[in-house]
Amino acid sequence: MTNKTDRIIIFDTTLRDGEQCPGATLNIDEKLVIAKQLARLGVDVIEAGFAFASPGDFEAVKKIAQIVGTENGPVVCSLARAIKADIEAAAEALKPAVNARIHTFISTSDIHLEYQLRKSRAEVLAIAEEMVAYAKSFMTDIEFSPMDAARSDPEFLYQVLERTIAAGATTVNIPDTVGYTTPSEFGAIIKGIIENVPNIDQAIISVHGHNDLGLAVANFLEAVKNGARQLECTINGIGERAGNASLEELVMALHVRRQYFNPYLGRPENSQESLTNIDTRQIYKTSRLVSNLTGMLVQPNKAIVGANAFAHESGIHQDGVLKNKLTYEIMDAQLVGLTDNQIVLGKHSGRNAFRSRLKELGFDLSDTELNKAFVRFKEVADKKKEISDWDLEAIVNDEIQQAPDLFRVELVQVSCGSNARPTATVTLRTPEGEELTDAAIGTGPVDAVYKAINRVVNVPNQLIEFSVQSVTAGIDAIGEVTIRLRYESKVFSGHAANTDIIVASAQAYVNALNRLYASLQTQEKPQEVTAQKV
Repeated sequence: MTNKTDRIIIFDTTLRDGEQCPGATLNIDEKLVIAKQLARLGVDVIEAGFAFASPGDFEAVKKIAQIVGTENGPVVCSLARAIKADIEAAAEALKPAVNARIHTFISTSDIHLEYQLRKSRAEVLAIAEEMVAYAKSFMTDIEFSPMDAARSDPEFLYQVLERTIAAGATTVNIPDTVGYTTPSEFGAIIKGIIENVPNIDQAIISVHGHNDLGLAVANFLEAVKNGARQLECTINGIGERAGNASLEELVMALHVRRQYFNPYLGRPENSQESLTNIDTRQIYKTSRLVSNLTGMLVQPNKAIVGANAFAHESGIHQDGVLKNKLTYEIMDAQLVGLTDNQIVLGKHSGRNAFRSRLKELGFDLSDTELNKAFVRFKEVADKKKEISDWDLEAIVNDEIQQAPDLFRVELVQVSCGSNARPTATVTLRTPEGEELTDAAIGTGPVDAVYKAINRVVNVPNQLIEFSVQSVTAGIDAIGEVTIRLRYESKVFSGHAANTDIIVASAQAYVNALNRLYASLQTQEKPQEVTAQKV
């Protein structure tokens, strides 16, 4: 495979770089759920984590490699610093995958060499070459990243790339680590690499970039025009600081404007063949899943997956769309997995119909998970006459993708009104199986509920974010609540869905507290890791 390939490889780093976003920490089971969905989405490479960073990360990479890294599945990748111990951990964790990749990196910019690595260019060059060769001794698919490449001296960058390709790198990734470049500059960097690295035809050029100036997607598209053939991105653009280049924006830009990009990939201008392997109909579902599990909400005006992405309020726009969608829509909402809320199930629907519809929606549940979700479905169906696909997704995601089941909400009762003091009574089941009840007064019903829960759980924390969203329209809509709370320097998220938003608020808060409580109980101490940011 060379840079002359006529398609774009999608490298998803949601589970590695995306998880570095404050508050977006995922447990192993949640990572596996997302990895399975990424495979259904059709990404070519899943960067499953940083195996050496902690025992938890190692197990997550190993489990994803085992379950998702099948013969017809994506390449499973682990990040590793240019250090033998990191590379060994990555290789060990990736053993179960049929197609595996070690992604190793070291800084090449002078500012990083002087202040972070405290090494000379000659030392870095030798380390990069040696560690790529060492990684190559474990597997054939090796990716190398010169961290902060966008701010590196071009001549030194060319030298590092030439030597690492000669040592066995099959992909060389060019990171805009601090999100500093503009599209024309980034395109020129890629063009310079192709013109000045003699053996560049032996490797795929990849790009990785952060969105600090809001230019990550534009930078990547310019890189494609200049020869980049792998794009490293995340679902919803999550990641450190302002995030990464957004997978859904890149994929849909390449799809909608494929006639523009076709010539750059050596295709006929009018070719209708997709430029990526992504099943675009899975985009919206994947976005919702990542948002729910990470607690990172998608802003309404977010391109492709935001709530307003296909909404029209202007009278002129509405009139045009009613006459012909192409007047104001450049893509069909169904193309990204958004459909009209087709009613398929109700309270009289049986287990088989429920299972069949979930399979159509892409859920592959175990018998235990199905039973839990079906019980919850019946509870909601008693309150709602009509259950939409979106409702089903909310029910299943809420029921089977929970935080550690330590404390459990058994009862929530509130009293409030214009002339009343909001009061809540809450009963929780403790990890030991004991039921504890307490009550509290708050500034509102949710505040009262949270104060009562805190009295039972008795773990200090600070609520820093509370959000309620409606899954569908209507007064009987399921409400999804996402909260984030802080304990010391860590942030924990919680999510729940219910037709009663007070109950959903309580369940979301307890989910976050369970994550916090589990963290305090295990006190897992990650190994000392620095320079994780590529």
